[in-house]
Amino acid sequence: MTRPYKLKRRAEHQEDTRRRIIEATIELHQTVGPAATTVTEIAARANVGRVTVYRHFPDELTLSRACSGLYFERNPAPDIEAWRAIPDARERLRTALAETYAYHRSTEAMIGNALADARDHAVMQPYHEHWREAVEVLAAPWRARGNRRAQLRAAFALALAFGTWRTLTREHGLSDEQAVEVALRLGA
Repeated sequence: MTRPYKLKRRAEHQEDTRRRIIEATIELHQTVGPAATTVTEIAARANVGRVTVYRHFPDELTLSRACSGLYFERNPAPDIEAWRAIPDARERLRTALAETYAYHRSTEAMIGNALADARDHAVMQPYHEHWREAVEVLAAPWRARGNRRAQLRAAFALALAFGTWRTLTREHGLSDEQAVEVALRLGA
């Protein structure tokens, strides 16, 4: 009598291995940054061999996308569609800044390293696109035109930026609430 093949069990094991590799990558990206993360370190933290890492993720982009996908699923950016529902322009901006700065604080380790090491990497494009769209949502209720509108958008982009939040809170010791007040002066 032969034993039935347990494909489900094998698939579960493969998924567990894949998850451990992604988790190890996230941890390393947060602690040492993407540029200093090596496949050898990923394999060691995931308790697998290097070949296993490559079997699941044949190239850096595939692994980076899996890593960022899980990370952003667990740490979603602020909901800019909810901001769109706020009719008052200043209240929309205040809400956006408060939510954005709370997000920056909660994702500081990962985003700080990712922006330092991989700002222009393809895997960061959805992140950048989110903030470009956020600027448009914030600019929509303002009546400014032409050069004034371009300046307003630039001010919103600056106010929302992770680097702005870090400068205001980490370098100048402001609370998130104080940083929002400073950024409000920049934005409107």
